[in-house]
Amino acid sequence: MTGWKMLFYKEVLRFWRVAFQTVAGPVLTAMLYLLIFGHALESHVKVYDTIKYTAFLVPGLAMMSVLQNAFANSSSSLIMSKMMGNLVFLLLTPLSYMNWFVAYVGAAVVRGLVVGVGVFAVSAFFTDIYFVSPGWLLTFAVLGAALMGTLGLIAGLWADKFDQLAAFQNFVVMPMTFLSGVFYSVHSLPPFWQTVSNLNPFFYMIDGFRYGCFGVSDVSPWLSLGVVGVALAVVSTVAVTLLRTGYKLRS
Repeated sequence: MTGWKMLFYKEVLRFWRVAFQTVAGPVLTAMLYLLIFGHALESHVKVYDTIKYTAFLVPGLAMMSVLQNAFANSSSSLIMSKMMGNLVFLLLTPLSYMNWFVAYVGAAVVRGLVVGVGVFAVSAFFTDIYFVSPGWLLTFAVLGAALMGTLGLIAGLWADKFDQLAAFQNFVVMPMTFLSGVFYSVHSLPPFWQTVSNLNPFFYMIDGFRYGCFGVSDVSPWLSLGVVGVALAVVSTVAVTLLRTGYKLRS
């Protein structure tokens, strides 16, 4: 398992060299959401009795940025390597499939956490930031980033061109993220849509992360932890199996 370190370093360096695009860009996007939705809905939406709506938005936007960027890191790296033809140089190395998995997912987690910290840092200029349970906050941030990094790995292996990857992100990742309670509490939804939200694993990542900020959430953080843990185990099993069999890596 020592070979993963160089690949991990390469993947981290890949996104860090263009940090203006991979880190600063997502932070700016989250701030635009905060300014627009916070300004427009601050006096119209009430979620928790002691929490302003603008403050309520911050953990949701931070976690949304973590998830989207973790997915983008592993998926874009693999599809670019496949399209440019330089994936063969990795296949020639003695790296095991577990080395690949740990390096790609680890780098995705790093990028997601860096963007999340950036969102919190900039948000502090606009509203109060709360960290009631930092342990829960970090747990859901890491697990969520790992889950999305693994999902990005699967998408990168499956996709043969950028259009397929974009379709996966636009029609799977984006809708599930926006329908996970980033901008609202699911208790404000009609019963049918509450049920739909409870079937969305992204909801539990957002809700558990928000619990780490405020100490309150729509469902128990232990339930959220269980759902996220099971989802991570399932997608990790799929990703490791695909890597072990060399799915679409040698063709």
